[in-house]
Amino acid sequence: MGLLQPILYETSSLSKTLSYSHLIPHTCFPSTAKRRTAKTVITVSELRLSSPKDVLQHKLKRHNSKRSILCSASVTEVVDGGLSAEDEKVLFGSSVEEKGDGLKVEYDWEQEWYPLYLANDVPEDSPLGLTVFDKQIVLYKDGNGDFQCYEDRCPHRLAKLSEGQLIDGRLECLYHGWQFEGDGKCVRIPQLPAGAKIPRAACLRTYEVKNSQGVIWVWMSNKKAPNFEKIPWFENFARPGFKDVSTIHELPYDHSILLENLMDPAHVPISHDRTDWMSKREDAQALLFKLMERTDRGFAGQWGREQDKETPSFLRFEAPCVLQNNREIVGKDGVTHYFTGLFLCRPAGQGKSMLIVRFGRTKTLLLASLFPKWYFHQNACKVFEQDMGFLSSQNEFLMKENKPTKELYLNLKSSDTWVAEYRKWMDKVGHGMPYHFGHSTISLPKEPAVVEHAPAGFFANVSASLPAKGGLGMMQAPNLSNRYFRHVVHCKNCRNVVKAFEFWKKSLSAVAVISAAMAILVTGRQWKALLLVSTAIFSAAAYACSSAIALNTTNFIRTHRRL
Repeated sequence: MGLLQPILYETSSLSKTLSYSHLIPHTCFPSTAKRRTAKTVITVSELRLSSPKDVLQHKLKRHNSKRSILCSASVTEVVDGGLSAEDEKVLFGSSVEEKGDGLKVEYDWEQEWYPLYLANDVPEDSPLGLTVFDKQIVLYKDGNGDFQCYEDRCPHRLAKLSEGQLIDGRLECLYHGWQFEGDGKCVRIPQLPAGAKIPRAACLRTYEVKNSQGVIWVWMSNKKAPNFEKIPWFENFARPGFKDVSTIHELPYDHSILLENLMDPAHVPISHDRTDWMSKREDAQALLFKLMERTDRGFAGQWGREQDKETPSFLRFEAPCVLQNNREIVGKDGVTHYFTGLFLCRPAGQGKSMLIVRFGRTKTLLLASLFPKWYFHQNACKVFEQDMGFLSSQNEFLMKENKPTKELYLNLKSSDTWVAEYRKWMDKVGHGMPYHFGHSTISLPKEPAVVEHAPAGFFANVSASLPAKGGLGMMQAPNLSNRYFRHVVHCKNCRNVVKAFEFWKKSLSAVAVISAAMAILVTGRQWKALLLVSTAIFSAAAYACSSAIALNTTNFIRTHRRL
C-alpha cells in the first residue's frame, strides 16, 4: 500500500543492509520456530519484466481461457498447449506445473486465532458485534477489565446481544433484560417467578480471547482447546524504542482479495500516485522477487526494485490471515533500524473483511512526529478508497465466474509472485474453509450472505445513536462504502477528534454570529473594524473545523470522477 513506501524504501543516511537469511525462522513469527512446521526452502532466480507490448496482446488472444498463477519455483515439466518462449519470460503460464501442486494439507479454519480488534479501541461502555467468516460474535470488557467473547445471540429469542448494553460489568440483552457474565452464565431473568432457578440452558457459547501486543485475538473452535503457541508474536513490536501507528478498517470485499492487494507492491505507484511523497506513477517498473520459504502455514521471501537489490524488503504471510513486510538497515553509526508494515486481515463474512494496519519503526522521523494520529488515519482511509472500486469489482467477478484464478488471472512474474503463492496456498487449505478462491480450486459459499442492516429511512435516522455509536447527521444505516462507518466508528481516537471538531465548529460559528451582530450594533469605527476582523477569524476557524470533520468522514474521489 502507499503508506508502506516510506518504510520499505527508506534510505536517507542509512547505508548498509543486514543479511536476510537469518530472518526466515524467527523475525516475523518466533513461534513458528517452536512449532517446527515442515517447510520447503526454495531458491528462485530473480525475475524481471522485459516483454514488449505485443507479447502480452498475443497472449491475451491465444490464451484467454487458460490464464493461471504459478509460483516461480523449479519447473519440472511443460505439457501440451504450453506458453511460447517469449511468454514464459514474463508470465506465469497455465501449462507449467510444479512438484507438490494439488496436494491438500490438514486444515480447520476454526482451530486458528483471528485478530478481532485493537485493544485500546474496544468500547468501555457497550458491547461490540463482530464476525469471523459468517459466525457472529460479541466482544466486551467486563467490570474487571477482562475481555469476554460470546456467540452473538441471546438463548431466549435469538436477539443479537451486541445490540444490548453493559450494566455493572454484565452484558444485558435489551429485548427482555436477560443478563450474562464471565463464563457465559445467565445471572438474571427479570420475568422469572420469585424463587425460581435460572434454567441451565440459559447460557451462552463462549470463545477464548487473548490480548497480545495490543491486539485482541479469538480462538474460534469449541472442539479443541486453544493453542496459545499459535498466537503470532511480532518481534519488532517488542523492541525498545519501536513506535507504531495502528488503524482499523472495515472493507466491502473478501479478505483473500484484501490480502492479494496488500501483497501486491506493483500497484502502488499507479493506484496511489502522489498519495505520499514516495508514490509516483513514473516509478512503476518490473520488480525483483525471491521466494525463500514455503510451508503449510504460508510463505516468505524478498522483493524490491532494481535499485533496492542491496536493501530488499522481506515479506511473510502466515496462516490464517497475517501479512507483514520487514526491513532492517544498519546506519553509518552502526545502529540497526527496524521497519515493519503489519496487516492483520480478518474474514468478516461474504464480501467483507476487517483489517488492522500497524506501521512501525525504531527510527522516528521528525516530520512524522509533528502530525496528529488522526491525520495518518484519514490518509490510510484514502489509500483504501483508491483501491476500493477495483477490489469490489474483482470480488463480484470471482463470484459470478465461479472459476479458479488460473482461468481468470494473467499474472506477471515481475509483479504478481506473491499473489501466485497465496492462491496456491489456498488450494492446499481451502477445503478446510467455509469458502475460498484458489489457483486451481474454488468453493463458493453454501449459504447466502447475512443481511445485517435493513434499508434505513427517516425513522431509522431519527432514532440513530450518537456519532460515537454510528449515526452522524444524514448518515443512516451503516454503509461500508462510507469512510465514517469503515473506520471512525471503530477508532476511539478519530471518534473523539470528530466530536471535538463538531463542538468547536458549533462554538466558533456561534461566536462569529455574535461578533457580526455586535459589529452591526456598535458605532465606533475601530470597534466595528475589530469585530468584523474577529468575525472573519472565527468563521475561518469554524470552516477549518468543518474541513477536518470532512477529512475524517468523506470518501476520497479521484479527480477525473468529480463533478
